[in-house]
Amino acid sequence: MLQKKYLLGGLAVFAVLLFSAQLFAQADKRQALMKNNSENAKAIKAAVEAKDYATIEARARDIMGNADKIVGFFPKGSDTGKTKAKAEIWQKFDEFSKNPTRLKTAASELAAAAKVKDDAAITAKVKAVSDVCSSCHKAFRAEKYAE
Repeated sequence: MLQKKYLLGGLAVFAVLLFSAQLFAQADKRQALMKNNSENAKAIKAAVEAKDYATIEARARDIMGNADKIVGFFPKGSDTGKTKAKAEIWQKFDEFSKNPTRLKTAASELAAAAKVKDDAAITAKVKAVSDVCSSCHKAFRAEKYAE
C-alpha cells in the first residue's frame, strides 16, 4: 500500500515537472518566433531600400506563416520564467488573439505589393506590418523580462 502511494506521488511529481517544462519551452519557442519576425522585418527594411522585391515578398510570407503559430505559443500558464509576456494576454485573450490575424493580413498585403513591385504600396504595407507589431507589443509585452 505504501509502495503504491510512493508510485502515485512520483507520477504526480513527474507530471508537474513535465507540464512545467512544456510551459517553459513555449516561452523559448515564442521568443525564437518573435526574433525570426524581427529578423524578417530588418531584412524587409533593407530590401525596400535595395528594391529587392523577391526578398520583401519572401520575408513577408515568412511573417505570414509565423502569424499562424503565435496564439499557440501562449497557452494558459506560460506566463512564468524568462518572458516579457504580460498577464493581459490571458486576461484579454480574445483581444490578443486577433493580432496574429491582423499581422497575417498586413504581411499578405505587403507580399502582394512586392510581387507587383508597387513601391508606394510597399511603403504603406511595411508601415501597416510595423503598426500591428507595435500595437500588440504595447498592449501585451513588458519592457523587461519577468522572473
